[in-house]
Order: sequence, then C-alpha cells, then structure tokens
Amino acid sequence: MNQPPDTQASDARARVTGRLPFVLNERVPGMLHAALVRSSVPHAEIRAVDTGAAAALPGVVAVLTAEDLAVNGDPLMFGDARQDQPVLAHDRVRYVGDPVAIVLAETRRLAIEACSLVDVDYVDLPHVVDPREATSDAASLVHEAQAGNVLATWTLRHGDADAAMAGADRHYDDTYLSPPASHVPMEPHVALAQWTGDGVVILTSTQAPHVVKETVARTLRLPEEQVRVRCRDVGGAYGAKVVTTIEPVVAAAARAVGRPVRLELSRSEEFHTVCKHAARIRIRTGVRDDGRIVARIVDVLWNAGAYATNSADAAGYGMVRAPGPYHVPNVSVTSTTAYTNTVPSGPFRGAMTSQLCWAYESQIDDIAADLGIDPVEIRRINLLREGDRYPTGEIMEDLHYDEILDAVTSGLAALPPAPPVRSGHVRGTGVALVIKSTQTPSRSECLIRLDAAGGVELLIASVEIGQGAHETLRTLAAEALGVPQSGVRVHLPDTAVAPYDSLTASSRTTFAMGSAVQDAAAQLREKLRGLAAAMSGTDPSRLRNAPGGFTDPGGSRCTYEEILRHSGLDSCEAHGRWVSTGGLGSLDSNGQGSASTHWHQGGVAVEVDVELETGKVRVLRAHGACFSGRTVSPIRVRQQTDGGMIFGLGPALFEELLYEDGQITNPNLSDYMIPSMLDMPPILGGSAIEGPRGGRRELHGVGESTVPPMAPAIGNAIRAACGIRIRELPMTPERVLRALYEEAGA
Repeated sequence: MNQPPDTQASDARARVTGRLPFVLNERVPGMLHAALVRSSVPHAEIRAVDTGAAAALPGVVAVLTAEDLAVNGDPLMFGDARQDQPVLAHDRVRYVGDPVAIVLAETRRLAIEACSLVDVDYVDLPHVVDPREATSDAASLVHEAQAGNVLATWTLRHGDADAAMAGADRHYDDTYLSPPASHVPMEPHVALAQWTGDGVVILTSTQAPHVVKETVARTLRLPEEQVRVRCRDVGGAYGAKVVTTIEPVVAAAARAVGRPVRLELSRSEEFHTVCKHAARIRIRTGVRDDGRIVARIVDVLWNAGAYATNSADAAGYGMVRAPGPYHVPNVSVTSTTAYTNTVPSGPFRGAMTSQLCWAYESQIDDIAADLGIDPVEIRRINLLREGDRYPTGEIMEDLHYDEILDAVTSGLAALPPAPPVRSGHVRGTGVALVIKSTQTPSRSECLIRLDAAGGVELLIASVEIGQGAHETLRTLAAEALGVPQSGVRVHLPDTAVAPYDSLTASSRTTFAMGSAVQDAAAQLREKLRGLAAAMSGTDPSRLRNAPGGFTDPGGSRCTYEEILRHSGLDSCEAHGRWVSTGGLGSLDSNGQGSASTHWHQGGVAVEVDVELETGKVRVLRAHGACFSGRTVSPIRVRQQTDGGMIFGLGPALFEELLYEDGQITNPNLSDYMIPSMLDMPPILGGSAIEGPRGGRRELHGVGESTVPPMAPAIGNAIRAACGIRIRELPMTPERVLRALYEEAGA
C-alpha cells in the first residue's frame, strides 16, 4: 500500500474490459476484515457492551469499542466541519445504524457473524425523526449538550419582500416536500488502512482525499503529514463519498491491533450511512397580473440527521439557491437545518438544489395557469439575464437562460414523436429550469512534470468517478503543452504527492482543476522557453510555440526532449493553482455578498404518459440543456446531460427512505426502488450552450445541471396531462391516483 503512486493513460480500454482499479478489489498481506456492530434503536443510552461471545469465536482477532480506541481516555470524535460524530458510540446512540463496536476477523463472513454475538444493553430515550417536531420546544435533544436541535439557520434579505408581497396583484403560498433518499453507488463505501511506523496509509473510495486526510489526522490527533490517503477509480458516489464516513474507524482499528484493516459496507449499511437531505419548502410568491414576479418569501427546513456532516453549510447553499433562476427584486429566504434521530444527511447529486427547484419550478407553472399565461412565456418574462442583480447582491454575468429555454422547448419538439396515445392514458409536456451555485471558496492545485523522453505526468487529487474527469484534464494538459494526449499520464489521487484539491463534486472539477492544469502547463512551457532561449541564444519572446517544443525566427525547431537534454535535466515541473474567494463565509447577516464563483445553468423539457387507472407515469421523451462554456468534450457533456436526466428519474418517481418507529423500513434494493433500463425515456435529446464571456469561453461544469429540473418538469407535465398538482416527492402511482381521485371529488 505504500508503493509509489499509480498512473494511467487513457482508461477507455480498461473501462470496457472491466479492468479499472477499484478499492473494492484491493487486498494486502496480513489484512483483517472488519464489520460494524450497529445500533438497533433510534436513541438510547449505552449501559454496557458485552463482546465476550464474539471475541471467543475462532478467527476473531478483536472486538473493539469506543473505550478501546480512545486517546488519553477521550473517545474519538470526527466530522469534516464539526466534530460531533463518535467514531464508535460511547455513551449513547442517536440513530438506527449508529456504529457501536467493530469486529476484526480473518474473513469478512466471520466478522459479520461475530457482530450478531455482541450484546449491547440500551436504555431507550425519546426519539425524533421529523425536523418540524425536532425544532419545537418540547422536542427531545439529539445532542444533549446542545441547547435545542437547530444546527444552523441562514437568512437572505433583498429588498422589502413583505411590502412587495402586500402590494402584489396575486399571491401564491404552497408547501413542497422532498424526502430522504439513498445514493445507491454501485461500489459501496470501502476503506483499507495500514500503519507504517507512526503514520497511516488509507486506501479509500472517496470524492475528497485531502478532506479525509485532514479529518483522520484531526480525529486521531496526528500531524497531517503522518496520514496518507490514496484512491483508485471510484465506482459511483453521487455525493455519498464527499463527507468522511468509515475512514476514521478503519484507521483507528488498524492502529489498535497493529495489522491492516479492511472495511466494506453491505448494501443495507449504505442506507444507514448517509442520505439526501429531506426538506420542507414553503414558498410564497407575489406576482403582477402581467406575470412579473415582484416578491418571493421562502422558508426551508432541512433534516440534518443525527450528525452534522456538511449540513450547516449545506443549509447556507440552499439559502443562496432558493430564489431560482428569475429576476426577483424582493426576496426573503430563511434556511434552517435541524438534528433528528435519523441517518446523517449529506451531499446528493444536485445537493440542496433539487429540493428547491422542485418547489419554485412547480409553483411557477401553477402561477402561469392561474394567470392564463403559457408556462414557457412566464419564465421568459422573469428570467435572470446578463447584468441583473441576484438576491445576494451579485451582478450576474455569463447567463444563458433564454438560450437554454429555447433549446429545451425546441429540442423536445424536434425529437421523434412518441407512439400514439393509448386508451385510458393522457399525455402532457412540462419544462423546468435551474440555477446552482458551486462550492465557494475552494482550491485546486496540480503538478505537471515533463521527463527527458517527452512524457508528461499529471499529479492531481481529482477523483475519477466515471464522469471522464481524468480524460478531460489530460486533454487540457496536452493542448496547453502542445503534446499528444496519449503522452500524458494521470496519477491516481495520492495525498503524498498530489497537491491539494477541495473535492470532486459541486460540478467544479473541469473548471477548478482544469484551470489549475492550464496554469501549471503555462508555467511549465515558460520554464522550457527560458531553457530553450539559453540553449539557442534567442530572446525568449521570439520563440514561438510548436507541437512538443518551440521554433526560432529562422524556423529551426527544438523539442522539449532536446531542451532538457541540453540543459542536463532529467525532468522539469510546474505547480499550478486555482483559488476562488467569497462564498458563505463572506456573506453578511442578510446574505449579501459574493456567493459563488460560477453559476450552473440548466433546463429540461419532458413529455409524459399517465395511465389514469393506475396512476403510473412514464417519461416518453426528454431533452436537456446546460451552459457548458468552453466544451472540452462534446460527447462527455452530452453524456452528463443524458445521465443527469436519467438520474433525476429516481427522486422524481421512485426513491424515498421510509421510517417507522425511527427505523428505515426499506434499506434494500427490493423495497427501495431506483430506475432501471425499462424506466429510461425511450427518446432523449441534449444541447450544450457555449456562450462567449469577454470575447472568450471559460471552462464550466455540467455534472448536475439536468438533475434538479427533472422532477418539476415531470410534475408540470403531469399537471398539463390531467390537471393535478403533486407537491410531495416521489410522484408514485399511489400519489398520482390519490390526486386524481381528489380532483374528481371522489
């Protein structure tokens, strides 16, 4: 595990032949397998943990509790933003699934078997699963040391929303619900830790290797240089692997027994580790009779679950995104997140955006219907445009909503027609748009190294999750250096050699790490230009870039290899950096300031079929569009556009974690439904808008731009088809049928 970092050229062949490297497939000599003993109750004091029977099982090496992992008698606590989560529960458990002990055995099967022999004596405490109940004065406390269950509240105030609402011609007041959901990555959470001397090497499936490094070091009270985090390709994440989860307990257990430890979560455990933030959104909108929105008041309550993970800041991002992609002069947003005795919540593809888009894009169609205005036209009346002031006070630039709206509506119309409508079925079309900020502030750094043979190494901590990030970054490096793409090799993330990167999420990698790669390549080329000038006796400014080298005024060419050889160097390297400033921490108490480096823009139009007898909804055709800026790979942008719409089908129509008595009742893929190939729209289309900015096109992320608008577009199409409005996700046949009965007065 402590060998030099792995590199790979194009992963295309490995991808299609099933040879990609995944942590799931890693093994090391002497390794122990781990399994977690988890709480069976939602909230309780731990009176005692009896590990005797499990420890006596042949092949079990150790059964460890919080006391065994403690440092100087203090239980280990972790959390990327707030250290409120015990590595192993030590005094009480706070949700069903909270880890209480870890079993280490010679085989995984044996470790899992031994977990059933650990006896935990609980004293039940009152529990709360609904954040509305959690925020009441009478609610039981999830964290007894905290005054109340509110984790964070963010407020945005722009103009005078109350006065503008009072003066509006029409008022609309609706509440929308978005439930918890599971990410269901194909590769589960898996980590392998091995200590060498005073340091630990952790091989893990994560989207944020440097964040894991920082969190593990803080948790285990180690200098950061004593923690090394390595990654392989990640087999799916969708936000589930942004926050640190199992790495601290694996590293602590390996330290306790002096052997490498591997932990792989089961599918059921995935459901009990991290989930999407459930949200209750009340949205009040004041509108003139001509369709112009004059005021918007949004109150959002998020379910953080039992521990903070990223929920405090996540509520802030929700606050920023709540107004929607419209020019609203008077806005008030209050965004609150609260602890409950449920699975901890974390980022979910389109995080803190899909929930809000569901509300504002559903309501605007209802407003259009009430005013007798076409749904597309009312959007066009209110769209944010270049130079408009967003409710955070920022002057918006590089906005392309008119083009996106045109692209999705005309794109849907241009798709091949769906089969003829059958008896007992109705059809409708719907559209939705979205605005999403990106993680701000953030930082991306990289190292580019050129060797004497002309090969290029790219050292980055950006993670390949199947989105094509490494291929995109290879392309940018090759273009900037003027070398063949086949000559660029990308290191798999390794914090020992790869400079800092905040995370691979928030649709930021192409822009943030891509900008760092371009910076490093430009620096490297200038270093080489200086060496070439010294070699030829030519002024550096007179050397022109050429493929793999430079040409002088006389037309003579020198290659990078010749430059290094003449200079007596084995290699030459440069460190690139991109940093964004602003973000939540820079906003004032009214939410005013620079909230985001980039604003991601997207839209979707769909045609649905509703079976009136059963309530079953089928998406027949869909067309998505996003603003991509400078498109590095049109194929990958189209794949992200299509993939986002397909992913969005799940939360729209199927996915919901169900609780009864504080326990998830559907933690498996038999009862928790995700889209299958049979649910995919038979006809898909996609568009990318490449708009200039200041005479040039910037890189721009596209990874989530068609996920959030999918649910409201489907909801709007259902309304157009049969006149019902559903305000609670997912739009299951039962909910559709109930709404049809209510509409008919049954």
